[in-house]
Amino acid sequence: MAEVVYMPKLSDTMTEGVVAAWNKKVGDTVKAGEILAEIETDKATMEFESFYDGVLLHIGVETGKAAPVNSILAVIGEKGEDISSLLSATPTAESPKTDTAPAKENTSVTAPKPEPIKETTTPAAKPIAVASNTERLFASPLAKKLAEEKGIDISSVAGTGEGGRIVKRDVDHYTPYTPAERSFTAAPAGTESYHDETVSQMRKTIARRLAESKFTAPHFYLTLSIDMDNAIAARKTLNAMEGVKVSFNDMVIKAVAIALKQHPNVNSAWMGDFIRRNDHVHIGVAVAVDEGLLVPVIRFADTKGLVQISSEVKDYAKRAKDKKLQPSDWEGNTFTISNLGMFGIETFTAIINPPDSCILAVGGINEVPVVKNGQVVAGNVMKVTLSCDHRVVDGAMGASFLQTFKNLLENPVAMLL
Repeated sequence: MAEVVYMPKLSDTMTEGVVAAWNKKVGDTVKAGEILAEIETDKATMEFESFYDGVLLHIGVETGKAAPVNSILAVIGEKGEDISSLLSATPTAESPKTDTAPAKENTSVTAPKPEPIKETTTPAAKPIAVASNTERLFASPLAKKLAEEKGIDISSVAGTGEGGRIVKRDVDHYTPYTPAERSFTAAPAGTESYHDETVSQMRKTIARRLAESKFTAPHFYLTLSIDMDNAIAARKTLNAMEGVKVSFNDMVIKAVAIALKQHPNVNSAWMGDFIRRNDHVHIGVAVAVDEGLLVPVIRFADTKGLVQISSEVKDYAKRAKDKKLQPSDWEGNTFTISNLGMFGIETFTAIINPPDSCILAVGGINEVPVVKNGQVVAGNVMKVTLSCDHRVVDGAMGASFLQTFKNLLENPVAMLL
């Protein structure tokens, strides 16, 4: 008997998937456990195994097309088996969405084809004719006669005589304007063009989740400057050891993890009817990829050393760019860090990553004048901004957390205790 293979839900936020590639074609024999297709979710491209033995009788979603979760992906059965009744009774990728979809949403789940590049040339400005001097008719009789004989419009001749009077020499030396001189035509500045790109599953999810966060969670922001001189010295000492390569971001993760254990109210989530206070510390680290942003999670970060944190972050970053992360790698964060310091950004605000109640935006380290012991000296300062969900975290609570975080980075030996 034929079996229907449905579009799987491969992540907690996945609502539809795109078939990146089919490993089988209609008519091929399929065995349970064989890779049937590669599915692009909102966060990664994952291999999808068949659960059934048989022959691939039907492909419900073409390569490069999108389909909602639980729509028909394929049908596997016996060769020559009639599956028409099965297809008509089961929702397919082309079936309309349920009434729960917004009224304005496009009911088609097929990814729109990008429109070809459209070009329009900026129209040339209309020629601006040089106005003739109709009032200046002061001319000598000889100049008028000579202009008439030569077919020259006397009003277009500039007079050099007394009071602007046109005289014979003016007509003799008169040179008519060329068309280019009599009109000034603006040349086109360039060509306007654009092209449309199909929105990836990842970008759709980023847009939806961050919009929900920004417009449902009442954000407020706390910015703090941190003296990084001791952190710079500590990192230099650590990296002088063989096989050790610790970044400032690794030190930030460790300091955040310790501070969260001391301020558990910040390590919380708004759950609607209740607030969840997390006893464990799972820190999401934002990683930029071509399609957008992934947030792999350093689990139990408070129990790990700087070297282990560094190793995990590097591994996650590589697998994120290669689209090799699994759902277990990006789920379960209790706090998130977004670091743009390596791009020269001094300070910025980040949107909270649900279900967290806070996200820390980390800027770059800048050498600036600072006052120490009453003297102005060169110092290394890093600015951080904590975005807080006011439903969970109050101002004093967030400020207290930041003070602990600041003390840890300014005295990095405390992170080793």
